[in-house]
Formats: sequence, C-alpha cells, structure tokens
Amino acid sequence: MPDIELPDGTYTAVVDAIEDGLATVFFEQDGVEKGNAVLDAETLPDSGHHADAILSVTIEDGTIQTASYQPEQTSDRKATAQDRFDSLSERPPSKDDK
Repeated sequence: MPDIELPDGTYTAVVDAIEDGLATVFFEQDGVEKGNAVLDAETLPDSGHHADAILSVTIEDGTIQTASYQPEQTSDRKATAQDRFDSLSERPPSKDDK
C-alpha cells in the first residue's frame, strides 16, 4: 500500500510537524493543496526535519523518490506568514487618532 495517495509527479511539500519520528506533511502543486500524509521522518532530508520546512519532492507509486530542502522558500514563506500575523495584530486606529 502506498504511503502517499497522490498521482506521480513533482510537489511542494510543507512539513507541518514532526513527533515521535513521524512527519505530518502537506503536498501542493501550483499553490493548491493536493493532499497530506504522515510519513517516517527519515524519508525527509535531515535539513527538512522541522516544522514549516519546504521541500521539493518527486512522488512515484505512492512513495517519495527524491526530496530536497528549499531553504530560500522556507525563509520566504516564514517571512510572509510573520508579516501577515503582524498586520493582523496591529490595533486599528480609533476615531480619536489623527
């Protein structure tokens, strides 16, 4: 039985969490989420063993054939998320502020 129930292809994988040697990973193509899986963390590159790590993966027959950590994409996505959080957490101006 395949670990990942997705068609063969290249995906962006986002590590959600790693606990007890298992990684919860979400898979995207062209910015659209395609699915998720819980995998043995050892199937991922060592540099991608952390939450929010971005990987480029190739899936064949339900298994990861290649996986590479994308440090620049990881940093960019983290910065974008932080900017969004900062923007949402700012207090809106009151009627008395000028």
